[in-house]
Amino acid sequence: MDAIAKAWSRAVRTALRTALPGPWRTGLVVREAGGALLLGTLAVLIDVASHECLWPVTGLGTAVLFLLRRGLPSTVLLLTAVVAGWGAGPLPLLACAGWSAGARVKRVGVLAGSFAGALLLMTATGAVKDAGSAPMNLIIGFSVGGFLLLAVLPALWGRYRAQRRALLDAMRERNEQLLRERTMVAHQARLRERHRIAQDMHDSLGHQLALISVHSGALEVDRTLSDRQREAVGVLRLAAVTAMRELREVVGVLHDESTAPAPAPVGAPAGGGVRTGGLEGIGKLVESSRAAGTPVSFGEDGERRPPAANVGHAAYRIVQEALTNAHKHAPGAPITVALRYEPDALVVEVTNPPAPEPVGVRAGAGAAPVSGGQGLTGLRERARLVGGMVHAGPTVEAGFRIAAVLPYEGAGGEPAADPAFGPGPAGEESWVLDALPSVDGGTGVRRRRSPAIGCAVGGAVVLLTVLGLLVWGVLAFIGAANDATVERSLYDSIQEGTPEAEVVGRLPAGNGFFTKDYEGSGPTPPAGSSCRYFLSGDTTGAGREDAVARFCFKDGVLVEKQHYLGRF
Repeated sequence: MDAIAKAWSRAVRTALRTALPGPWRTGLVVREAGGALLLGTLAVLIDVASHECLWPVTGLGTAVLFLLRRGLPSTVLLLTAVVAGWGAGPLPLLACAGWSAGARVKRVGVLAGSFAGALLLMTATGAVKDAGSAPMNLIIGFSVGGFLLLAVLPALWGRYRAQRRALLDAMRERNEQLLRERTMVAHQARLRERHRIAQDMHDSLGHQLALISVHSGALEVDRTLSDRQREAVGVLRLAAVTAMRELREVVGVLHDESTAPAPAPVGAPAGGGVRTGGLEGIGKLVESSRAAGTPVSFGEDGERRPPAANVGHAAYRIVQEALTNAHKHAPGAPITVALRYEPDALVVEVTNPPAPEPVGVRAGAGAAPVSGGQGLTGLRERARLVGGMVHAGPTVEAGFRIAAVLPYEGAGGEPAADPAFGPGPAGEESWVLDALPSVDGGTGVRRRRSPAIGCAVGGAVVLLTVLGLLVWGVLAFIGAANDATVERSLYDSIQEGTPEAEVVGRLPAGNGFFTKDYEGSGPTPPAGSSCRYFLSGDTTGAGREDAVARFCFKDGVLVEKQHYLGRF
């Protein structure tokens, strides 16, 4: 029993949460209670004016359905359509139910099915209630027109408001996301700039400091210098070595802060700076090394072809780093620099044998070469960015060789730089701009159609349909009124004793919708007769009275006709 009670309690709580979704704040409670009271009062007043005897049930049911419309919009719409087809009291609630269903039912299929079912239920209920008292086409016309006007139009407006609110929320979230992504892109651009600075400091300053160290080392073993001069040169060499060590530390810090360096733009200098070097600058590097006292041979083989700017810059940096490493790790050893122009790629090769044994150097005068571990890694990254590769390793003679294969065209074309984010490779910053909506009708992202267009079209269709049904209903009402009316001239021309078939053939078809309130009124009809009632077309009574024409038949003959004022 306890398990059953708990299950029932859980089911009741779930049903209440579904039917009455919260949170129920003070403003919502006041608004919902006021709306339920207002619509319940309107339903009661309308039913009392229509002489409906079930007005207490109508008022209470209207208030309850109004409270349930937020959690069960489709169910409330269907129930409201049933009671609205039976009486006029719940018609104001039908507008609220339509609004709520249009705003809260997200799936279009469910929404269309709910409104189609509500229309059928409202029409069927009205047909059952007024069957025999009004033409069926008149009942259907008024039911469809009233439903479109009171339920569908509010639903369209409610759906437009809901879609507009959802669209604004989505645009707001998207804008916040774009701002976050723009901040991230700017941060990545700063990291790339730090990486570029670190690489350039390593390549340029490291190379110059290595040349200073080599020059000072050569002077230190010069026999023409005095001891004091050698001591000064030794201090200079140690200062250069210390500067190189500190440079390596700074480069390491910058690399650590940009652990995921992004590729530099193809065909443009990293960070938007001006390029230093290229194939033309390799000769100057060779001359600088020769000036430091190191024998360097330089040769070119093949038909010279101008590579892309980024490829030339990569070749320059590779040669610069290779010369720096040779000066540091094999000072005094001859260096060979070779450029080979293959049919599809540029081959850069720098080799050196092992360093010769120093002569005349005092013990402890030299210092161990400084290596930060960033040079070869940077070379491989530079080659990779242009679609090439780098191989570095010892030779069979215990020397060292660095060789790079670089395609002439590089890895891709020139990307477009964005002034807001700084230059960057295609596919990084550019996708943020591509995600922005097009505002000039160009080839940007396709604009999302405004929900107001669909709602406006739907509203126009509904209004035209309602207008057509209204015209059709007016014409049908006039036709039904004519069927229930007998002109005085026709009344006077019909004589008692005329066969019933002849009289019925001359009379209009009749319509109980207009004459049912007068049935049984007037003078007492002959015993055993059946009477037909019509409105008279000549005179209308005052207030709640109308002129009525009555024809009574018995045994297939007109036995009596009466013209009197009937009260309705």
